[in-house]
Amino acid sequence: MPLFESLVVVHVIVGTVGLLAFWVPIVARKGARPHRRWGRVACYGFIGAGTLAIAMALLSLFGPEVRIPEMTDRDAFNGLLGWMMLFLGLLTIGFADYGIAVVKHKREHARLRAPRYQIVIASVVISALWCAWFGFQIGEATMIMVAAFGLAAMTTQQLFIWRRTVPPRAYIEQHFRALLGMGICAYTAFLSVGLIRLVPELVFNPIVWAGPSVIGVGLILYYTFIERRKKQKVAAA
Repeated sequence: MPLFESLVVVHVIVGTVGLLAFWVPIVARKGARPHRRWGRVACYGFIGAGTLAIAMALLSLFGPEVRIPEMTDRDAFNGLLGWMMLFLGLLTIGFADYGIAVVKHKREHARLRAPRYQIVIASVVISALWCAWFGFQIGEATMIMVAAFGLAAMTTQQLFIWRRTVPPRAYIEQHFRALLGMGICAYTAFLSVGLIRLVPELVFNPIVWAGPSVIGVGLILYYTFIERRKKQKVAAA
């Protein structure tokens, strides 16, 4: 089996595990064993899928074969299924890594300033800037909007990381925002990149690209509201 097809098969298997496991910590009681166990499964599944997505994006951009010859606009192909796929892979890894790290270092959030975490964030930022620039060059607004989402998320993370002091439960909001962002990236990649390989005519359908973001942002707002209500009750008590 050729290298690219092998990567696709493994990517689908690993990504499916992450996509299914992702919903268990969403509906399970927060902090309980199922939440922690399946949350780790989802994170590591998405990290694996993101790594494979990066490899496939590089092969699509620089490999010897032409991928999806039905797409005659090769600039759009390189943009959406090359550079943006690479960016989404890095962004998925960045969200998963940060989501795990804020819990691991919840008592010493300054540890997130270590080069090991800052390199991951910097990689996401650089790929986002290139994704936006390439999208601007070929007139593809989708690439610019997706890149803007990633840049906003990395900025929010850095604002938290470099704060001098943070409230004791502040890591919780950062944790679920990061992992919901991870889910947005994964489902966007699944619906757009994966589905488009089967149905190329859907490549420019805005519903395909916007659907996961609408659902994910809605969940972020919902859990932010719930967490802040808890803080207000604790403060009142």
